[in-house]
Amino acid sequence: MKAHLLYPDQDFDFDAGLPANTDDLVQDLELRTVLSAMANQDDFLFDISAKVVLTGLTDVETIRYRQDILADCIAEPDIIRQMYGIAVGALKDKRALWGFFGSKQPTSILATAISQLEVLTARLRELRQLADSEAGKFAAQGVATLLKALQHELDDEYLERLSDHLKQLRFRSGEVVSAELDRDNSGINYVLRSGDTRRGWRERIGIEPRASYSFTIPPRDEAGFQALQDIADRGINLVANAAAQSADHVSSFFAMLRAELGFYVGCLNLRDRLTARGQPLAFPVPCPSDSSEFSCSDLRDASLALLSESVVGNDVDADGKSLVIITGANSGGKSTFLRSVGLAQLMMQCGMFVTAQSLRATVARQIFTHFVREEDPDMVSGRLDEELKRMSTVADQISARCLMLFNESFAATNELEGSEIGRQVVGALLEAGIRVFFVTHQFAFADSFYRQRPEETLFLRAPRERTFKLATAEPLPTSFGQDIYHRIGGWLGEQPQ
Repeated sequence: MKAHLLYPDQDFDFDAGLPANTDDLVQDLELRTVLSAMANQDDFLFDISAKVVLTGLTDVETIRYRQDILADCIAEPDIIRQMYGIAVGALKDKRALWGFFGSKQPTSILATAISQLEVLTARLRELRQLADSEAGKFAAQGVATLLKALQHELDDEYLERLSDHLKQLRFRSGEVVSAELDRDNSGINYVLRSGDTRRGWRERIGIEPRASYSFTIPPRDEAGFQALQDIADRGINLVANAAAQSADHVSSFFAMLRAELGFYVGCLNLRDRLTARGQPLAFPVPCPSDSSEFSCSDLRDASLALLSESVVGNDVDADGKSLVIITGANSGGKSTFLRSVGLAQLMMQCGMFVTAQSLRATVARQIFTHFVREEDPDMVSGRLDEELKRMSTVADQISARCLMLFNESFAATNELEGSEIGRQVVGALLEAGIRVFFVTHQFAFADSFYRQRPEETLFLRAPRERTFKLATAEPLPTSFGQDIYHRIGGWLGEQPQ
């Protein structure tokens, strides 16, 4: 039985490595704030959320599959959390028993496996009972299929038969083992048999003939006891291994159920935090990767929305545009908008909601960032060299139909040189079929695209009045140098107005 809550026809590979650019995405988009809200101080939920969010989907139908499941989870959060709690409890029960039984002997392995299967069976009963009472409340294919499978495969007859088998494997009346004699009279071909070793009362009082013969080992005959134990171990070895594999199989189902449900529990945690702050939430509309769509209404930076009460959303229509250049005043909301785009793209492509009234966007094969970084005093080379090295790393990984986000890149040199570097880099990316969002204060860079590629470029400008609301407008011949100077701690004799 499979959970199939993240893919309709396969398990999520939680052991797979994360993308090579994971650290840049987490740092540049301030993703840790979102992941922490999803985790709600649970390290396991943090790790699961990070793996799912950073391993984005490129198939539109699978994104919608997860969206439908998440919509069901939002409609019935208590049931989803209860299912998650059952899975967590099952794994805790199994681990506790493994700590109690630690021997490698077949008899001990069998006893441990039986104990684990007993507690896991009790958890399976809880899941089945939950499915019986709540299955009708879910419409999404993923959840409905899982609950129907629980009802069908874990019916009363199956669970009772399983309990009976576990009772028999306790061998409370002793084990029945058969063997053959080899040429040297050593035992071979040990086989565990079903049967009862107890003699009936007629046999015990001599009315009926003996069905078997027996002998009693003296209490102090340690060698005899060891020999008997060796015979029992040989007989039950195969059964012990089969029982242990069965316990591992059932626990692996609970482990996968816990992990896949954990992502949706993380989404519920995040939703609770965002709705408590009055943030808009919507399921985005994913578009095929061969399209060129990006339009949003009231799009907000999810990480900022978790930290600040006053967050301004933006309305943007960049459909048909392969390049979006954002210029304007510093501290005017340019970087915040860029983060909102990156976070929304990540959240959309893992099947989540986004912090917006609406969003329609093309699915990207992969998302890359190149943000300006604080100068490291330990750097051997200068900031521009560091930026170019990071860009070279990105160039080795990026391909067609990816999304590239630049934030004030190549500004560590003079205006003309930085603009020329940016123009050549962005031009090469566009020629390779890569969509680009670029925040800059370099007029020469922005103006070159305004003059040469006006049809495929959308120009947004942050107002100087600090309304944080971007508007469609051509770049201005100013980099607001006075604002930059004051932002880094300089003094020009007067503050920017």
